[in-house]
Amino acid sequence: MNMFEPLQGIRVIDLTRYAPGPYCTMILGDLGAEIIRVDSMQKPSLTVEDFPSPSSPFNPLNRNKKSIAINLKTDQGRKIFYRLSASSDVVVESFRPGVTKRLGIDYEKVKNTNQRIVYCSITGYGQDGPYRDLPGHDINYISQGGVFGILPEPVVPGNLIGDMAAGGLMAVIGILSALVARSRTGKGQFVDISITDGVVSLLSLYLARYFETGEPLSAQKMESTGATPFYNLYKTKDGKFVSIACSEQKFFKALCRTLDCEAYIENRSSKQRWDEIRDYLARFFLSRTRDECFELLAREGVPVAKVYSVHELDSDPQLRHRNMFLEIEDRERGRIRMVGIPIKLSETPGSVKSLSPKIGEHTEEVLKAIGYKKAEIERLEREGVVFQERSGTKRKHKRGK
Repeated sequence: MNMFEPLQGIRVIDLTRYAPGPYCTMILGDLGAEIIRVDSMQKPSLTVEDFPSPSSPFNPLNRNKKSIAINLKTDQGRKIFYRLSASSDVVVESFRPGVTKRLGIDYEKVKNTNQRIVYCSITGYGQDGPYRDLPGHDINYISQGGVFGILPEPVVPGNLIGDMAAGGLMAVIGILSALVARSRTGKGQFVDISITDGVVSLLSLYLARYFETGEPLSAQKMESTGATPFYNLYKTKDGKFVSIACSEQKFFKALCRTLDCEAYIENRSSKQRWDEIRDYLARFFLSRTRDECFELLAREGVPVAKVYSVHELDSDPQLRHRNMFLEIEDRERGRIRMVGIPIKLSETPGSVKSLSPKIGEHTEEVLKAIGYKKAEIERLEREGVVFQERSGTKRKHKRGK
């Protein structure tokens, strides 16, 4: 473990369930914050076959976290939450608007006992407005936010844009900004994260063009969405793909010289010749494998990349050099491979200190830390207020930077 991590000493209560919130708190935990995940005592209502379960050691979103299982619908459960939040810095929740108020664990309630709390709510549409109570998931928010309007074809792009970027990353930025403000004012605040707002923000440059011209954008005519032959994907001899991005004339010139089509150098802006150029490039790339195309163009300084499948990523030399894949020892499952930490800090780097906890694995530890005695904890467990993992099996963790 590093002697010091940037968020060391910051305690975060994590009430979130689905991707945006856990991704946000994963990043905070990687950077040294103490993350206490408040799990439900009921089985999760949503599971996605694409991803491992929340308590799987392979699930990176719950690494570096402790788990305490509380029934927040009980008076005693809420008392535990109040005591925990009184000594915490951040609360992150992703319930639909109004749920935390009904439970009695909303920002106003917490602020009464802790004026320094930073309370972040992540929802699809925000805490107000006509869509406030509308349910949804990533595909709905990126639809409402305009993402499909810039794609040549409406292909579902996974839950990266809405959940991870517009939700999780915006929440991290909001929380860290509120913590900086607190260091100056001494007071916390409410952070209202709308995933749809975040999606619209990610489209800033596209909207700027629309505001400038007043004309609707057409994905079929935009360079950034594949309208040109020099910023596009091409299939290769082995059935794979490469991408090229020769937006600047100097790169287009290098491309043409490398591919023996120097006659096209002065035709980068000649739209009437784009089909001809595209056909030439397509034939060339089909004559070589993906890796051969990459090596050839990279050697000549052309912006080129291999289009990877997910299973190919961890063998890429650049990503391996950047420690973007870790191997962590788990006593039950052996060596666990997972994604590394993307934020590289020279003096106070983050680290992976533990794998995803089992539900309620740290209930007793956390309750003792906030003043509960063993007899009280046993009573609360008998009454169904809390749950703690009693398997007797502890995971062994190998730390990785």
